[in-house]
Amino acid sequence: MKKIETIYQRLYSSYPPIDTSLEYGTPFQLLIATILSAQCTDEVVNRTTKHLFIEYSEPEQLARADIKKIKKIIRPTGYYSLKANRIKKTSRRLVNVYNSEVPDNMEDLLTLEGVGRKTANIVLSVAFKKTQGIAVDTHVKRLSNRLGLTENSNPEKIEIDLMKNLKRENWGRFSILLILHGRKICNARKPDCNNCLLNDLCPYFESKRK
Repeated sequence: MKKIETIYQRLYSSYPPIDTSLEYGTPFQLLIATILSAQCTDEVVNRTTKHLFIEYSEPEQLARADIKKIKKIIRPTGYYSLKANRIKKTSRRLVNVYNSEVPDNMEDLLTLEGVGRKTANIVLSVAFKKTQGIAVDTHVKRLSNRLGLTENSNPEKIEIDLMKNLKRENWGRFSILLILHGRKICNARKPDCNNCLLNDLCPYFESKRK
């Protein structure tokens, strides 16, 4: 069995079967929540979208919303001016081009403001159960490098390295498993390597012991 498959199996057996920590009701709400999650914790995003979606749960509503009001609501997520413009422009495009429906393919999703491969992969995998790639966020990037699954720092190159060696049916779940493990054990500053179920497979742990 490939190393990456062993890692997947161990994490799969140790963490609950969830697709995302973000709270949403529709593909549109997941899309907006994922855009807001950039440089922000899911907990803060969930508290924010709870208020945002009361007034703006559909693309039409957000497309015509007052930008100042959007900024005020999403301020806790950080970079709120940039994010407000992105979600408003995305909502407008959904209304004008896609009949207020979130596209279910990578090519069209990438035409939306603020949507890169990470966001598109999350929406496709979680909302539409379509696997076209692996979402690479800061946790996935950090763990992939520490575990020796890639030598790249570019998210798209990391994604390619992971996809080459992992079974396609595991792509979507692998991302959330790395995120969960990154939050619980393998955090950025003080990873709990001694209690990590992957330490026998981890070059980073070995380097710390020398």
